[in-house]
Amino acid sequence: MKASSKATISKNSRVLVTGACGSVGSALVARLLEEGHTVCAFDQSEDGLFHLDQTFKDKHDNRLRLFLGNVRDEARLRRAMEGVNIVFHCAALKHVYLSEYNPFEAMQTNIVGANNVIQAAISANVDRVVFTSSDKAVNPTSTMGTTKLLGERLFIAANHFTGKHRTRFSCVRFGNVLNSNGSILHIFRKQLENDSPLTITSTKMTRFFLTMSQAVDLCLVASQRMIGGEIFVLNMGCLSILNLAKVVCGSKPLKYKEIGLKPGEKLHEELVTESEAPRTVVDGNIYIIVPDTVEIFTDEIRTKYAQYNSLPKLSSPLRSDTDLLSNADVLSILSAAGVISDTKKKIA
Repeated sequence: MKASSKATISKNSRVLVTGACGSVGSALVARLLEEGHTVCAFDQSEDGLFHLDQTFKDKHDNRLRLFLGNVRDEARLRRAMEGVNIVFHCAALKHVYLSEYNPFEAMQTNIVGANNVIQAAISANVDRVVFTSSDKAVNPTSTMGTTKLLGERLFIAANHFTGKHRTRFSCVRFGNVLNSNGSILHIFRKQLENDSPLTITSTKMTRFFLTMSQAVDLCLVASQRMIGGEIFVLNMGCLSILNLAKVVCGSKPLKYKEIGLKPGEKLHEELVTESEAPRTVVDGNIYIIVPDTVEIFTDEIRTKYAQYNSLPKLSSPLRSDTDLLSNADVLSILSAAGVISDTKKKIA
């Protein structure tokens, strides 16, 4: 799995991150502060914002601004976006099985919340807004995936009705982010500590995955390169969950039990659909999905899209059950990401 291209945004920008206390959100906050930006951390978690403040308040010249609020509240978003240049919309309900049992709540946060971000950003005349989506939005079988798909559609369509406002909207599409909150590695870690069998949904299950650093890089690349309406996807590695369990166990014998698919889960994920592939350009290790509504964009945006015409395109959809990484490759990637010790071969 290749590392994504490094990117930075204009110096001394004012950037808002929704879901700032989550795994990707907090990693973005840290990176943006390191690069010298003023960061508006927007989250509904009072405790999470307190911990962000404790972590960064003495390190970054008082450039962290804390906004307690919920993306379901458009008025609060409007206030938080005053004077903001760029927004990274990371707030979401992301757990598949919880959303299956709470579909209305998932809709309120992931769909209505996304629309509130769009409306607030246009009102505040923000330059660029990036929506963090998921491979579960591709041919979704779950409530969570369906809400993410609709979030993508809302963000792409928002470029058609900004009018004289300069605001532009694009998306990034992640696979599983290694070691994020509630991830499979967290579950495996606790099970290993308790000397319990590792719980595996299915021995046939495969997933796309990327490191936290790559997820942040992809967000920054999208914010820099976006014209408006694209979906940016990293060329990610694919792995078998069973093989991941073997790598995590290292020299220990693998003990596991197969628990079956949870509601809404797939055996295999997709990053790009069959209908998207012909309009997905390949630029190094990044795929850029061009919207199928370019014709109705403004002349200014359509002209900029010409830059993608010379790039090669995908010839087929991307599925997680093809070109699987070897166990050695998985171990190398986990070690490089600091998630697992290459010498001890166990979760760090």
